[in-house]
Amino acid sequence: MNTPERHGIHIHTARTIASPMLLTIKDKAAAEPSSIEWQAMGQQLLCGDPLADDVAAWLARGEGQWSDIERALHSDADGVSSLPAPIQAFMQHVRQRPAWLDEHSLIRGCDVVARSGKTGMRILRDFGLMAGYQASAINQTLLKTGALEKGAQRRVAETTKWWMDATEPGAILPGGTGFVTTLRVRLIHAMVRRQLAAREDWDHEYLGLPVNQLDMQVTYLAFSVMFLLGQRVLGVPVSKQEGADVMHLWRYIGWLMGLDESLLVDSEQAGRIALYRNLLSQAQADEGSKQLAQALMDEPLERHYPNAQWLRSHWDKEVHLSILRLFVGSQGMRRLGLPPCRWPWYPFIFAPVNAVTHLTLRLLPGGRAFLTRRGRRAQQRMLKILFGDYKPQIRQVT
Repeated sequence: MNTPERHGIHIHTARTIASPMLLTIKDKAAAEPSSIEWQAMGQQLLCGDPLADDVAAWLARGEGQWSDIERALHSDADGVSSLPAPIQAFMQHVRQRPAWLDEHSLIRGCDVVARSGKTGMRILRDFGLMAGYQASAINQTLLKTGALEKGAQRRVAETTKWWMDATEPGAILPGGTGFVTTLRVRLIHAMVRRQLAAREDWDHEYLGLPVNQLDMQVTYLAFSVMFLLGQRVLGVPVSKQEGADVMHLWRYIGWLMGLDESLLVDSEQAGRIALYRNLLSQAQADEGSKQLAQALMDEPLERHYPNAQWLRSHWDKEVHLSILRLFVGSQGMRRLGLPPCRWPWYPFIFAPVNAVTHLTLRLLPGGRAFLTRRGRRAQQRMLKILFGDYKPQIRQVT
């Protein structure tokens, strides 16, 4: 099949946007994709997730219900053989641990995520999600599934809940909460892929397949590569070993999410190269990008603070805009329809504070463990602020 038209359609603008990433890559020549690699990337825009897609088709035929999926997700290894064929194949695959999986590295990676505290959450929201809205083709899935109508606040909260489930030590392994939540998200993606692909207003020639492999890869790299880079920029120290552990954790999460093995990486440098190449492929910001960005800009105003609601919500809004300004620059702010005059005051003031706090505590006996506990508590408090009285529900498509 022909490569979708969006592949590299704005490559000159994309090179400008991706140029800071290129600075972090040691072998810059190796970062540039060959013609064969570029063609292969374009073909990934046409690829879905066969195992999950089979389950979605089974549901669409009326042969099963979401309650059957829930039973399957909570089944043990012995119970898999009694499941209907599509779910059985899916569950047998995800319960088989890859040969490269290292459980100790998974646990250490979870600890690094916890130590990031609120800084890590801010990085994912601003450097990952908000900056990612510049990739307009990916946004089409969000726009056509009603992301604006459902609200940015709920989307941020539910994504954060999944992220915390997946990065709780031991929870991403079969039987754990993170394992179940991750597979729910994967199957929801398959259902969305099927629904959007059947719509008359989905432009296959331009966009390729909804929720395709290449777009899933850039999301996975946001949670790993961009997360690590962003932490360092905001003053949270991350060692080479800690970076490797986070990359290993997200390699496994990406594998559970249905990413093809060829799109998964085993090191930060390989991840930066993959991210740089992916960014070259992406179509740049449009009006849909601005709509999503402006909704996310005001998301802090809908949070559920226990006190000083107005002050804290407006403070957080300015903090997020300040962080975003550092990462995307004034041109990126304009592309997203956001105020370009904001200055990155927050990173300049608080990155040194983060660095001094973390480096000092790491030198003390038990300091690293204290930072891990403190960071996770901060993340859990933030989750309550995001959800308020609303119960987190990551379930079937509504």
